[in-house]
Amino acid sequence: MAENSAPTSFIPHDTGVVSPSPRRRSAGLNDLLLLSSIVLFVASAALAGGVFLYQQFLATESASKLSQLERAQAAFQPSLIQELTRLDDRMHAADRILGSHLAPTAFFAALEQATLQTISFQSLDFQVPDSQHMTIKMAGIAQSVNSIALQADLFSKNGTIAGPIFSNIARQSDGVHFNLSAVVNPISINYAALVASVQNAGIQNQTLPTTEAPTNPSPFDAPIPETTPPQN
Repeated sequence: MAENSAPTSFIPHDTGVVSPSPRRRSAGLNDLLLLSSIVLFVASAALAGGVFLYQQFLATESASKLSQLERAQAAFQPSLIQELTRLDDRMHAADRILGSHLAPTAFFAALEQATLQTISFQSLDFQVPDSQHMTIKMAGIAQSVNSIALQADLFSKNGTIAGPIFSNIARQSDGVHFNLSAVVNPISINYAALVASVQNAGIQNQTLPTTEAPTNPSPFDAPIPETTPPQN
């Protein structure tokens, strides 16, 4: 038998497997990064262009709306608008003045209705620091102390004169003298409130049905029978 011959070289033979080169790996990574950068740049440019075009659209739309508004304002005659605005301001001012206007005649009418015939007032001091705070001070003569007590009760129920206080009550030869201080209800003598109440009363009177009162026969309305004188 022939013996195996020993290898003539100590250099290993090539097995046929090729290892990847480091330069090719780095080149592929750089290409991926470059492609990603290009894509991001294109997207950013497209987004910036869209924002710019949208801003231009908004500016154009705003200018168009402004021109339409100016044309509409010119069509409504600015001088007429100013005149109507001044008229509206005057009407609001008149409403405020009428809302705080007082009607002193309503106070005197209420005082006349609530004053007893046994009471007479000699003086009146009407103090109005503002439209919401009004006080009166009066001096008068009563027929008796009971008349003063009854007068105080009537003033309390009147609605115009509130919180009456009688003081310095003294009996003299001509009657019982006294001093009176009270608060006036501002709503009861407010001009606008009085006009509104009168208008409401008129509307209610118009809406209420009118019925004729039944006529009951009265013995006093019967015809008087004729009497004939006796014949001789």
